[in-house]
Amino acid sequence: MKPRRKPTFIRKPDRFPEENEVEHWDARHLAGHTEFDEYRFVNCDFSGANLSRMRFTDCLFERCNLASVSLADTALQNVAFAECKLLGVQFTACRDMLFGVHFDQCQLRYASFASRKMPNTRFVGCHLDEADLADADLSGAVFQDCSLAGAVFQNTRLVGADFRTATGFTIDPERNPLLGAHFTLPGLLGVVAKYGLVVE
Repeated sequence: MKPRRKPTFIRKPDRFPEENEVEHWDARHLAGHTEFDEYRFVNCDFSGANLSRMRFTDCLFERCNLASVSLADTALQNVAFAECKLLGVQFTACRDMLFGVHFDQCQLRYASFASRKMPNTRFVGCHLDEADLADADLSGAVFQDCSLAGAVFQNTRLVGADFRTATGFTIDPERNPLLGAHFTLPGLLGVVAKYGLVVE
């Protein structure tokens, strides 16, 4: 039997040209731009902004407010979000080609990743309460120290996903492929909840 391969994660962007490191921008600063390559956005307020049809490649958003931004046909190609507010963001509307994201310490309540193909995505210290993950491919994804209360898992591909330090989730094993997924014993309560079992 061959040893199981460790999932490969794309490297988060961490080097940016000095002229591409910007602070305290708002939506007005984006006007006239359609492509951003190797940009670092710090303490920016883009809440409610229309980012439709823009392309972000190898970018980092750090301590930014992106609540309710519009991402219709937006390209997010290896984009990292750290300590960002992303409440209600519809990632499902993004362009499929080369879609790749990372999340560290982000607020992702009510965000939607429905039908997104995003294997091996890392969520670290994030709040994904009430997030929509239905029909997404999250094979090999890591939910490290994440809150998933009320998150929707339906026909979600979770093969090899890591829930060992996640909390609050309820996942129906009959509706979501879970082969090789990682759980702790307390976490399994969220998997067998529908059966009414008493685990002592």
